[in-house]
Amino acid sequence: MDIQYKKLTYAELDEFINMRIAQLTEEYISTGRTVPEGVDLKSSLKDYYERHMTDGTFVSWLAIDGDKIIGTSGMSFVEKPPYFTCPTGRLGLLSSMYTNPDYRRMGIARELLHRVVEEARAYGCGAVHITASDMGVKLYTAYGFTHNGNFMQYRLDV
Repeated sequence: MDIQYKKLTYAELDEFINMRIAQLTEEYISTGRTVPEGVDLKSSLKDYYERHMTDGTFVSWLAIDGDKIIGTSGMSFVEKPPYFTCPTGRLGLLSSMYTNPDYRRMGIARELLHRVVEEARAYGCGAVHITASDMGVKLYTAYGFTHNGNFMQYRLDV
């Protein structure tokens, strides 16, 4: 096995989107939820990634074994008014962390995480946020992420 790491390009985008949907599906099923039917994520994801890759506010690193993508990561860059612990106001939003089940527990997710965290650092982000799945908490905690008890969400049904 010779795992290579590379940044996502438009050439891998369709496969990346399929893996994102696989990740979301796995997360739903593992928590006992039913995957919603009739939601066209493919076109919405493609639109999002194309726009944000173009303007530089989304980056992803991939793990590849031969010609097969076996791991993904993603970092979206957002900006909000600066505050004491983030004087730049720039935040990285971590997403799309997924490793093919056949390749788990080999350090691939940690390497992908490190690469996108470094992208956030280079972008000038003062913090990286994630809403972690149960499976991901151990990885993120070991890397140095801490829980922020202040995070709350109000859902807008559109």
